[in-house]
Amino acid sequence: MGDKAQTHPGAAGRATAADHPASIRNVVLVGHSGSGKTTLVEALALTAGAVNRAGRVEDGGTVSDYDDIEHRQQRSVQLSLVPVEWDGIKINLLDTPGYADFVGELRAGLRAADAALFVVSASDGVDGSTRMVWDECAAVGMPRAIVVTHLEAARANFEEMTRICAEAFGGDDPDAVLPLYLPLHGPQAPDGHAPVTGLIGLLTQKLFDYSTGERKESEPGEDQLPGIEEARNRLIEGIIAESEDETLMDRYLGGEQVELKTLIQDLERAVARGTFFPVLAAAPAAEGARQGIGTVELLELITGGFPTPFEHPTPTVTTIDGTPRELKPCDTDGPLVAEVVKTSSDPYVGRISLVRVFSGTLRPDQTVHVSGHGLADRGHEDHDVDEKIGALSTPFGKQQRPVTHAVAGDLVCVAKLGRAETGDTLSAKDDPLLMEPWQMPDPLLPQAIQAHSKADEDKLSQGLARLVAEDPTMRLEQNQDTHQVVLWCLGEAHADVALERLRTRYGVQVDVVPHRVSLRETFANRSAGRGRHVKQSGGHGQYAICEIEVEPLPGGSGIEFVDKVVGGAVPRQFIPSVEKGVRAQAAKGVAAGYPLIDVRVTLLDGKAHSVDSSDAAFQTAGALALREAAADAKIHLLEPVAE
Repeated sequence: MGDKAQTHPGAAGRATAADHPASIRNVVLVGHSGSGKTTLVEALALTAGAVNRAGRVEDGGTVSDYDDIEHRQQRSVQLSLVPVEWDGIKINLLDTPGYADFVGELRAGLRAADAALFVVSASDGVDGSTRMVWDECAAVGMPRAIVVTHLEAARANFEEMTRICAEAFGGDDPDAVLPLYLPLHGPQAPDGHAPVTGLIGLLTQKLFDYSTGERKESEPGEDQLPGIEEARNRLIEGIIAESEDETLMDRYLGGEQVELKTLIQDLERAVARGTFFPVLAAAPAAEGARQGIGTVELLELITGGFPTPFEHPTPTVTTIDGTPRELKPCDTDGPLVAEVVKTSSDPYVGRISLVRVFSGTLRPDQTVHVSGHGLADRGHEDHDVDEKIGALSTPFGKQQRPVTHAVAGDLVCVAKLGRAETGDTLSAKDDPLLMEPWQMPDPLLPQAIQAHSKADEDKLSQGLARLVAEDPTMRLEQNQDTHQVVLWCLGEAHADVALERLRTRYGVQVDVVPHRVSLRETFANRSAGRGRHVKQSGGHGQYAICEIEVEPLPGGSGIEFVDKVVGGAVPRQFIPSVEKGVRAQAAKGVAAGYPLIDVRVTLLDGKAHSVDSSDAAFQTAGALALREAAADAKIHLLEPVAE
């Protein structure tokens, strides 16, 4: 951590394959759109030596925002992995979109990570969606830290943002959310703004000055120490309160000086346990600072304080038939269990699956069992298939670097897994296992689409199937009532990206047409109807008369047909014919052309002819009787209800 006062590590740069879980940190960046996550990832990659210069979101030059859609919209719309190496540790940085429509990408990042870095803009504060994600992480005990960005902005106030974060994230213990550093400010400009030029460590009381463009460590002046004393004492007390040494607080209150080494060790352990949540200051785009202010300190926190994959709770795993299976945490020699956290398509490579390995070791050319269960209601049918692993690679944004293996705890890209979908489990062919499916919000925005031309029709179904396989927050519907193809999305931005990908990635031009709601009809009151179908003009005629009564039923009852004919007025062989005619007419509707539901139809009486009555005649009579009953009744239209 920055407060270790260690020098710049020698081994830094782009990370490839890790050889042991202990040398891996999986970190997801969380925050609202515009909070600075992508810019921070870029600055961390620069500081770690993974890139030679930091790209800008506005120029479309960042590593993690590499999609053409992201370049045009100047915001992240998908999960992106940027691995870097720092102090011998591979750090998998998972950049996620902040816009609510892309929550599926965020959930994928949370599933793949062992810790979360919450990025909060000093200009905008903490929004409701960020609080919700914090609570989700708290529910599963995921370790978290907070980084306050945009400190270079006018009127940015780090101390005020720290207080806001403590209120938003601290719950019953605001002293568990405390800063490790305070920003240093340069001379005040004419507009009153004093730019951030560095940081001061509260534990070591060291200055880290970035004003020359490089990070320089020095001792603070005597006039600077009193300004940090209160914050330093509060931090020390907060760390000691979370210490596993129950005697430490009494010794501290008794006047004993706690060693810096002990404080740092207790801090790191509390962060890894998820009981202490440090706040860091960062100005990754600060003018004049080549690496960005606060990036070294953040990398040191990640490598020293964030947990290894060994400390990640093992996900619920079962055999295919549902029998629970216990696994050792992150066992590289254990049974293979991996999960597809993201699926994408490359025009040159084909389908690429980003996989988190939870147990075992994944290697090229091994045959794995691909299982996907529990998402049939979203159009993802249960599937179990064996596939051969192709090339493995470590992604760096859109680039791929070949690797020979992926140990438990690591993230890796697998090429050409043709049947694998996002959320699927990969396991050994001879020991198939299944991970618990993700919990995703239901898509509520329908987009009725149709092929723009005849040439697009053949490609449309394939393109839609691939889209849905990539994104479990989408649902594809072939509506049998309206005969429309409907793509259900989480919002307009989500839908726009989906349609754009159909066009650019799969070469399908589509038209969005008005979505026709699949309504239903029902009777609001009891009504009677008589159906008379008589045609006797010579030769074999048609003769059927039936009388019915229709009454409404509670929702979900469907259509009931009851026979109360006495005395053989309608011959027994023709009663099913009446029912068939009634049900056929109900399927067509009786008022506005929508299917009729939730009624009881009772056959009371009728007449038949010994020669001219037939199955077809009584079907027609049944339909006519239902239509007459509807004409004398009040018909209600029913809309779908989201549960």
